[in-house]
Amino acid sequence: MTDRALEPTAAPAPSQAPAVPEPLPLLSPRDGVPDVIGTAEGLAAVVARFKAGGGAVAVDAERASGFRYGQRAYLVQLRREGAGTALVDPITCPDLSALAEALADAEWVLHAASQDLPCLRELNFTPKSLFDTELGGRLAGYPRVGLGPMIEDLLGYHLEKGHSADDWSTRPLPEPWLKYAALDVELLVDLRHAVHDELEQQGKLDWALQEFEAVRTAPSPEPRAEPWRRTSGVHRVRKARNLAVVRALWERRDELARRRDMAPGRVLPDSAIIEAAARLPKTIHELRAVPGFTGRTRSADAVSYFAALEAALALPDRDLPHHPPRTDAPPPAKSWERSDPEAAARLAAARPAVTAIADEHHVPTENLLLPDLVRRLCWAPPADLDDDTVAHFLRTGGARPWQIDLTAHVLGAALRRAAAHAV
Repeated sequence: MTDRALEPTAAPAPSQAPAVPEPLPLLSPRDGVPDVIGTAEGLAAVVARFKAGGGAVAVDAERASGFRYGQRAYLVQLRREGAGTALVDPITCPDLSALAEALADAEWVLHAASQDLPCLRELNFTPKSLFDTELGGRLAGYPRVGLGPMIEDLLGYHLEKGHSADDWSTRPLPEPWLKYAALDVELLVDLRHAVHDELEQQGKLDWALQEFEAVRTAPSPEPRAEPWRRTSGVHRVRKARNLAVVRALWERRDELARRRDMAPGRVLPDSAIIEAAARLPKTIHELRAVPGFTGRTRSADAVSYFAALEAALALPDRDLPHHPPRTDAPPPAKSWERSDPEAAARLAAARPAVTAIADEHHVPTENLLLPDLVRRLCWAPPADLDDDTVAHFLRTGGARPWQIDLTAHVLGAALRRAAAHAV
């Protein structure tokens, strides 16, 4: 590999589209593909090596989404100047706290950190300083923020992304997969430097640092109160009794998936749950005729699924799920015009105001301010609509200082205009 891989290139202004040379394929890591670390002795050597290294450390993790239950890590990749690249098997090395301690003073560079931090936290492996290249790219206004496209656009290399959806719980991991995993961290620190420079040039570096810290310190999400309601197609199920069947089948599937360590959709597809809830089969034979319940394993599971279905059908009305679900969130905005015209008018004034600020600064609207926070403000605004009160509302809702500085005054003005027109 040439020295070009080691020197970040200047990022083009997102509003420009200069002619660029054809990207060079990034075919193999500069130091070769390292062996996977799977022993205490090997991990101790990695800890010593990375502690002696310098500068930021690139970190990535591979999961087995769509294959295994949950989102645990099945491979952790690291790279640091003076330490090279390490591939660690978190199944045989499930506690990486010593490695985290060795890297406590280093900035960790991740791409789309919010996706990897939860599974790294399970390994006692979390940063004290974070730079998220994907989030930084969003704030810098780049239209393509996947790792491959950003490396291509900013560094001039083409990174193959052919194994991202593979089953990383496979053991042993195939050599091509390990090469892919090593390449994911090969240029991540170089990409960090390019994104940093662009953010600094645009005057957005402080915004990005606030966002990175918010991601780093974000608490683990609370378990969903009714996770079964995320079953694909559940919106087509209207009656409470049929919804009770969806809930019962989902919960039984989740129990089987957890026990077998399989992705729930591989145990039974959502479509089968929805179809069974629509048909309400009277016998196990009828349930087995529902598309999705075929096959040896699913046919054997049908006995327990049918028992769950019968139990749901026998529930008293007071135990049926509420429809629509009870929530403190505002109703869908499309219903506001009918249910609360004044709230609809506030939202009609606020949304374009936020969009205009986002467009002015070349930031995605959802990164400028969460759409849900804007909806909550418009649905149930504070009694006083002065800028300070609106700023307090946004701060309480989790908005960062830079977001409040850009939006509080504009949102306050929009809400005051809407209130004046309503009089």
